[in-house]
Amino acid sequence: MVVRPPVPHVAMRPLWRCRNCGIEWPCQPAKLALLTEYRTERTALLIYLGSLMHEATNQLTQLHPDHPPIRMTERFLSWARSRG
Repeated sequence: MVVRPPVPHVAMRPLWRCRNCGIEWPCQPAKLALLTEYRTERTALLIYLGSLMHEATNQLTQLHPDHPPIRMTERFLSWARSRG
């Protein structure tokens, strides 16, 4: 029996879907991992996510020029903003 290592919840570029669960990245497990990793550096997390959002928007627009991506700010940034 071959035991495979778990697949991390990372973005599969240029589709921007999760390599593990296949839904739009960042998926819930990826969000939780990012919030944990950047728990004391929320500003750094937002800068990182903003750069990924820019990359994803460009790649998804190239893949589907007739249907540019929508709700990218919500998908990449809104969930990571400080709640208070």
